[in-house]
Amino acid sequence: MEYNVHTLPNGIRLLHVPSASAISHACIIVNTGSRDEPENKAGLAHFIEHLIFKRTEKRSTNQILNRLESVGADLNAYTTKEYTCVHASFLNPYLDRTLDLFNDIIFHSTFPEEEMDKEKSVILDEISSYLDQPEEAINDDFEDMLFAGHALGNNILGTAESVQHFTREDVINFRKANYRTNEIVVAVLGNYTLKSVVNKGSKHFAAVEENNPAKVRIKPGIIAPSNTTIYKPIMQAHCILGRQAYSTHQSEKVPLMLLNNYFGGNGMSSVLNLQIREKYGIAYTIESNFSPLSDTGIFSIYFGTDKEKQAKALSLIFKEIKKLRDHPLNELQLQKAKNKFIGQIALGEENRIGLIISMAKSLIDHNKIDSLETVFEKINAVTTLQMAEVTDEILNIEQLNIFTFCPIEE
Repeated sequence: MEYNVHTLPNGIRLLHVPSASAISHACIIVNTGSRDEPENKAGLAHFIEHLIFKRTEKRSTNQILNRLESVGADLNAYTTKEYTCVHASFLNPYLDRTLDLFNDIIFHSTFPEEEMDKEKSVILDEISSYLDQPEEAINDDFEDMLFAGHALGNNILGTAESVQHFTREDVINFRKANYRTNEIVVAVLGNYTLKSVVNKGSKHFAAVEENNPAKVRIKPGIIAPSNTTIYKPIMQAHCILGRQAYSTHQSEKVPLMLLNNYFGGNGMSSVLNLQIREKYGIAYTIESNFSPLSDTGIFSIYFGTDKEKQAKALSLIFKEIKKLRDHPLNELQLQKAKNKFIGQIALGEENRIGLIISMAKSLIDHNKIDSLETVFEKINAVTTLQMAEVTDEILNIEQLNIFTFCPIEE
């Protein structure tokens, strides 16, 4: 896909992706997330993401929320371990309005104390709601074990204790230290010329004061594999197996993405879904995931099942792992896996808001954006030997951590 990048004097990059649609999509991404939080401040990045919608120097909460919704647009935001993102979808005439709002909430929020107190209550409810969903909560507990003692293990929402103790000074200091203008991308996908996007982007972001403090991220260490079970008042057993994996900058990332998609990724034809769900009817949900980060990654296998079937499910998963390690994909199997993955990626391009966010992240991570053709070339270049090596390393049962939520025995 065609794209253009224009860098403002303060370091903020404007990403322009032309599209003939009447609907436009835009985002502003900051290269900071929960892993950048100070000790004992878990959840601060997410807290700030909430607060930016509460009041700015020129707008009230209602004015912020109605600025785009009043013209039928969609506005939302999220925080991850490494990013903070605000995004919007809107009709083409409202680009100027959208970029103006992005600038206002990201750089001119006032963080009033009364709004902070209200939002703490909202997030405490969000944490409680999340804990009521074991299939979600287990991911955080698993990652806390996987990155023990490191900020990557922190729950993105924080804890009830950490959230209650946030101060306005904490918020301001975190933004100053982590909202680096040279690591902010404003991305626009829509029916505009490059000149138009640069003019509007410059209008709203060129005057932002340059802020480029040194960035320090400490790579997590590797912990010894463990097997942990926590008993909870739940109906099903929930289990995750996994380990640290490759970062977004490692060449092994591509074969692992292929392996993950083949073994337990999207679609009903994955190995795990066919063997565990379809053949034996043991688990409604069983899947694998690979999430590359800037200096590490997470590979995991998740399933939920009745407590009585948990041991059988684990046994079958280990059986499929051993089978794949002993008999790596041959040329024909690998080509089928490539065709499936390439098709899914191509279809994913239809999700335009997801596409522009992905392109903005790529610009931050790699300072470039690969075309679909380049992505497909990288996938097609993966060899059976590379797949076998990655399979042998990542699917090493002895190196997998196992984390389980188990129903309390009556």
